[in-house]
Amino acid sequence: MAQNLKLLVPLHVSYIQNLGKSQDELAYHLTAHLRMNAIYWGLTALCIMGHKDALDREEMIEFVMSCWDEEAGGFGAHPDHDAHILSTLSAIQILIMQDALDRLDVDRVVKFILSLQQPSGVFAGDSFGEVDTRFLYCAVNALSLLGRLSEMDTERAVSYISECRNYDGGFGATIGAESHAAQVFVCVAALAILDRLDVVDQQTLCWWLSERQLPNGGLNGRPEKLEDVCYSFWVLSALSILNKMTWIDSEKLASFILSAQDPELGGIADRPGDMADVFHTQFGVAGLSLLGYPGLVDLDPVYCMPASIIEARGLRKGWKALPRKSL
Repeated sequence: MAQNLKLLVPLHVSYIQNLGKSQDELAYHLTAHLRMNAIYWGLTALCIMGHKDALDREEMIEFVMSCWDEEAGGFGAHPDHDAHILSTLSAIQILIMQDALDRLDVDRVVKFILSLQQPSGVFAGDSFGEVDTRFLYCAVNALSLLGRLSEMDTERAVSYISECRNYDGGFGATIGAESHAAQVFVCVAALAILDRLDVVDQQTLCWWLSERQLPNGGLNGRPEKLEDVCYSFWVLSALSILNKMTWIDSEKLASFILSAQDPELGGIADRPGDMADVFHTQFGVAGLSLLGYPGLVDLDPVYCMPASIIEARGLRKGWKALPRKSL
């Protein structure tokens, strides 16, 4: 794999700017359920590349507010969609990054989020009741950002996460589910926010995370699966929170991420040769930031937002990324 690959920042900025402009394409409408998340992914990637202003601020804020579900008190993924905790967290993160939190009815959003906690301590995604440790993390992240974390039952939440821990040190989506790197991230990050990393079997978990690296440098999400750029964030974020970034080969991983770029249209794919998308672009850039890639802005791995924003809110935890390399 070439070691002299560079991050194609101007191409990636252009790629993100052009997303959503082809509203006549079927793919645009088939991804409506991801629209709010996609805006968060695109904005965060732009922030980390130092091009936050590449998208129109007012247009973005107006779209976010158009997704408000008045009946529920949360945000849907798209106008006229039901409120869901995934899109609600993304909306909160976007408004904070755009310094527009004054547009938010904080009390109503907090009420919506708190209503989703179940007797077991986990959170449902919406009123239909699906539960997942992802939704628990979304709740903890959102309430922390809003300064209202004390209003949820944190002990029950920690207890549920603890019950999701497996023999290999990892965590699953629900109690008894297999370990998965993305679920490891949400559980470890939630525990970091709650100051309860004592629940984690750190040595065993970090061994399991380091075993996710394949010979080509990429990371997979669980044993016997293919490498995928998005795990550059899910695995690295947990290792960063647990101060074990040196347990993987960072140079090989950076080369793998860079090799998945589209050198013509911009964007990053799940692996080399596949079609780029905004999800993998965001998490590829996020992974490179944690690896200390030169010229990028520091990313907070707990909240997956620019570190300066989290520090300004007094929420930084004791994570460690690799030192930023010079250009």
